[in-house]
Amino acid sequence: MSAEDLEKYETEMELQLYREYRDVLGLFTYVVETERRFYLTNSVDLRVRDTENGEVYFEVTMQDAWVWDMYRPARFVKNVRVVTFKDVNVEELAKSDFEMPSDQ
Repeated sequence: MSAEDLEKYETEMELQLYREYRDVLGLFTYVVETERRFYLTNSVDLRVRDTENGEVYFEVTMQDAWVWDMYRPARFVKNVRVVTFKDVNVEELAKSDFEMPSDQ
């Protein structure tokens, strides 16, 4: 497989992933972004924790999530637990941002 073939394959996979994201976006309420992944979910719990030496970390749990990862064979995940010292971003989606306008 040439470098050009590999690049074409990855481009096609990214396009397929974007289309899937666009199709499932309306099913979810929250977007959760961590240092390593991007999730869509309807249930998210973010807890700030302290270590014994005073460092702060985040524990995020989600149920019935969709994960942006083109290398996963299945992107729907029943339970997710993320523990990280990096930033976590949780946003509530406004349903009007992605609803199709009605014909009147």
